[in-house]
Formats: sequence, C-alpha cells, structure tokens
Amino acid sequence: MNRVKPFSLLIKPASASCNLRCEYCFYIDHLDYVRPGDKPVMSDNILEKMIKDYMKIPMPEYSFTWQGGEPTILGLGFFKKAVDFQKKHAPPNAVITNALQTNATLIDKPMADFFAKHNFLLGVSLDGPKEFHNKYRLTVSGDPTHNKVMQGIEHLRQAKVEFNILCLVNSDNVKSPGELYKYYRDKGFNFLQFIPCVEYDDKGELTHYSITGVQWGEFLCKIFDMWYRKDSGRVSIRHFDSVLNYLVKGIYTQCTMDRDCQKMRGPNAESGILSALCDGWQMFYKHTIDRFNQLANAIREENRV
Repeated sequence: MNRVKPFSLLIKPASASCNLRCEYCFYIDHLDYVRPGDKPVMSDNILEKMIKDYMKIPMPEYSFTWQGGEPTILGLGFFKKAVDFQKKHAPPNAVITNALQTNATLIDKPMADFFAKHNFLLGVSLDGPKEFHNKYRLTVSGDPTHNKVMQGIEHLRQAKVEFNILCLVNSDNVKSPGELYKYYRDKGFNFLQFIPCVEYDDKGELTHYSITGVQWGEFLCKIFDMWYRKDSGRVSIRHFDSVLNYLVKGIYTQCTMDRDCQKMRGPNAESGILSALCDGWQMFYKHTIDRFNQLANAIREENRV
C-alpha cells in the first residue's frame, strides 16, 4: 500500500460570504457567481463526508484550517458539528488540529470558550490601530470595525485562546512601520504575520491600495530593526522565523523564499518576470542578513547545549 504524504485541509465553508466589505478583498466578487436564492454554505452532509473521507487516510495528524470569506458567519453550531464529526470519524489515537482565520467581529464569549476547549488556533486580521485598520476594513454598510475586532480579541484573551495577528500591509499603513509595530507590541500581540498587498486592476496596473517593492523593503527593514533591538527572543514574526528556519535547518517554509516563486507577478506575466516585490526583498536581505546569521549561530549553539 502506497503511503500518502501528510497534508492538511483548507476549507471555505461559507465560500466568500462575509459580514465585512474590505476594499482590498480579492475574494468577495466570487459571490457574483452564486445563483439567486442559493446559499454558498457547506451542508451538514458535505461537512461530514469531507471529514470522514479525509480521516480515512492513514496519517499521524489531521489538520483542518477554516477560512473564508468569514467562517464565523456560520455561527458556533457549525463548528460544534465539525468537531463532533471529527471525533466520530477519527481513527484511534489520532491527533487533530483546527485553525481558523477570522476578522473576529463576530466572536463572543461562548464561541471563544468553545475554541479554547478544543484548542483552535486563530489568525485574526488587524491592520493596526483604528486610523489604519478602519481605512479599508469596513462593514457591509460602511461602518468601521476596529472596536468590534478588539472586543472579539478580548473574548479570545479571556478564554485563553491562542491567536496570532495578520496584518495586510497596504498603501496606507506601509508608511508607518514604526507606529504599527509599536502598537502591536504595546498591545501584547507577540505573534505577527505581515502580508504585502499586491493586487492588479484590469489594465495590469497596481491598485491604489497596493504597495510597491521599495515600500515593502523599507517597511520590513524598519520592522526588523525594531524587532532585533529588543524583541527577537520575545516576538514571533512569521517571515523572520522562516528566514531563521532556513538558515538553521535549510528548509523553506514560505514560497516567497524559494527559487521561483509565482506570487506577486503581474497578470499574464511570462516565466522569468520577477515578483513586483523583488526589489524590496533584495533591499531587506541586504539590510538584515548579517544579523540573521548572528541569530542563527546563536540558535545552533543553544541547540548543542
């Protein structure tokens, strides 16, 4: 019998349905393809069949990632069913993990308590303090969402749910990396992921909310300088962790670090055309590589002890 390489599931149970209308969202227009009267929601039958068929495959761990749209729009009942189906169809001694990406505006105490009980790991979208976050992340009716996100985060903290912060670096907050990083640090958000916003319009031009390669490089350099000075042993920044992982173990954990990343190229770009962020990556690595090597050497020494 051929062994299957372990893999995880990325699930969008509500398709593109969302209670927000973030201006830079690349996915919301998928709702245009939903037929009138239809609901783009995963049925209980499909949910159970998906979980059952996945857990038939012999693997050491079964990993579920719930994404959207906004998955919490389905309510707590949906996730209770998902966990019940996982328990029902899990093989003996199976390890099960659940992760969820959310805007956190719908998270209340019962939902947070449930996520804590079942060890969900959450990624919460928060683009910085309210003056940055509310620039593009608005409700369907155009209202700001920062306060609702912070309320959701407080429920997660009270329930002791593990979560990290996802920040989309756009044309607005990219100009203030120092203020952005200080905000997260002061709030005690010690697990961060910065995601560059690079989207193209119908003419193949960068949209007004996207960033350039140079902006990305300058942003990362400033964040790194602040992180390296005081926080390299305390604050986890995903890309910085990935660089250190490669230097210490020789393993790529992000496609942007591989030799031929397809991401961030313009539409219909031919093979060989570099990412729109390439100048920024080069700037960043030139600025930081010596210090990354120092940190990597320290990790190697620590591992030898």
